Amino acid sequence: MPRVAALLTLTIGVIDIVSVVTPEWRFRLADLREVLPGSVSRQAAAFTVLVGMLLVLLARGLRRRKRRAWRAVVILLAASVMLHLVKGLDVEEAAGSAALFGVLLVTRREFQAKGDPTTRWRAFGVGLTLTFISIGIGLLLLRARSGHIVAPHPLSAELQQILGGLVGIPGPLRYTSDRFADLAARVLLAMGLLTVVTTGYLALRPSEPRPRLTDQDEAQVRALLDRHGEADSLGYFALRRDKSMIWSPTGKAGVAYRVVSGVMLASGDPLGDPEAWPGAIREFLREAADHAWTPAVMGCSQTGAIAWKRTGLSVLELGDEAVVDTASFTLQGRSMRNVRQAAGRVERAGYTALARRMRDIPPHETDRLTRQAAAWRGTETERGFSMALGRLGDAADGGCVAVIALLADPDGGEARPRALLHFVPWGHSGLSLDAMLRDRSADNGLNEFLIAHTLCHAAELGVTQVSLNFAFLRSALERGERLGAGPFARGWRGLLMFLSRWFQIDSLYRFNAKFQPTWQPRYVCYPTSTDLPRIVLAGLEAEAFLVWPRWRHPVTRLASKVRRRSPHRSATGDTAPDRPSSSVTSPERDTEP
Repeated sequence: MPRVAALLTLTIGVIDIVSVVTPEWRFRLADLREVLPGSVSRQAAAFTVLVGMLLVLLARGLRRRKRRAWRAVVILLAASVMLHLVKGLDVEEAAGSAALFGVLLVTRREFQAKGDPTTRWRAFGVGLTLTFISIGIGLLLLRARSGHIVAPHPLSAELQQILGGLVGIPGPLRYTSDRFADLAARVLLAMGLLTVVTTGYLALRPSEPRPRLTDQDEAQVRALLDRHGEADSLGYFALRRDKSMIWSPTGKAGVAYRVVSGVMLASGDPLGDPEAWPGAIREFLREAADHAWTPAVMGCSQTGAIAWKRTGLSVLELGDEAVVDTASFTLQGRSMRNVRQAAGRVERAGYTALARRMRDIPPHETDRLTRQAAAWRGTETERGFSMALGRLGDAADGGCVAVIALLADPDGGEARPRALLHFVPWGHSGLSLDAMLRDRSADNGLNEFLIAHTLCHAAELGVTQVSLNFAFLRSALERGERLGAGPFARGWRGLLMFLSRWFQIDSLYRFNAKFQPTWQPRYVCYPTSTDLPRIVLAGLEAEAFLVWPRWRHPVTRLASKVRRRSPHRSATGDTAPDRPSSSVTSPERDTEP
């Protein structure tokens, strides 16, 4: 029903606009003038255009079952009925608006979704949309009534007339009919006022804050990770500050999520007691339904995928996570020759590795490491959502591990850091790779050297398993290169290899495979196949592969510059690069054999 209502609303809006730009029935106007003066009917025509424009804009909100959109459309349809009768006794158009008005009243229970958080960036988009619509309606009006314009005229004169009319300035065109001149002026000025007022209102109204992880949520997440952290290697990434939490009724389980372009995107498995997962998942789906958001999950494990599938979502394999058992890892053997040679070459060049928990690093060293990591990153966009923490050096993340590559100074000075691996805790005895940063001028093979050092000295940190990078659609790449692979498998692999020119799909898989990991599949969960394109775009936006311009107040920009110049700021999301899925395009990865 919401889709049908949205389509009908869009249709009525277009009819409202067309009914103004097309000529009226003369005999109806004659009857109307006996009751109302002509200026009233022309003003009603100008308002009808505004109603039509607003109905066109509100159709999308109605399709998403938004309650506010329903209220606005009902009011506008009632106004449309009156305006059609006043502007020219247009009984047919008024009957169409009245019929849709009745349908929306009968189906009002279908439109219960809450509004989305607002942003000032929306003001720019709405203002630009209204401007283009106003210009289009103005051109349509002048072309449909070209017989009322004196002498031929170029398109530039029409545009000048329209743009001037939107702000009440006379243009170069002259009309043969004073009535049409008055109608055109009223319509253009009304559209201009609508554009200015709507844009100004959206830009100046208080912006509703985006969901963020509260202090209470963070404390509760850390408590659950302390008890159930071993269940999911991605659990710690729920502590990203740009995520929100939704909890089961008992508080024993929760789901970390972010809303991106109308998609309620969860990351990893639910946190907490698996027996309480269904309650948290139901609350998640209820919240999505209340706001008409599309629910989706990125990067959940097989256990999590089963739990989500039981609620009605479909499941699709996304790729594989590389997990290494440190007890069985060794650099010996032919299969580890490339890693062994790379690590040996780096070590002979004078590099050493140092692995420490963040809580064991003195504050002044943490600040220096934070600044160094920011310098290595440069102006690169920070990527990551489901498999990245987005910060480095925070006092609350004392359990994280920093593995630093140090290069000895040939003059006997202090060794300089040249690369960094940052791991987050995976329960009490595991690590999950968060960030890989390096100096662009450093030697090749540093990443292999640091990972090998971490795995070989994991016991000193009390670590028994390490989660490395995520390989997107790894199984498709592996099946496509097998002897006797079918044409579909080879074609699918060929497409992934083609995409690897821009995204490090194949090279990241090869890099992970060097360490002989155990591959653990990760999945994406979604309602229907028609929702997949929207979910993919939302996932790309969340992982920062798609970056949209953002409105920032001048005071906010100035404060950001001051913070960047401060030498003792804490590390936030602008320092730590992404990992797994977002690491597909990370330029810091060193994947040379």
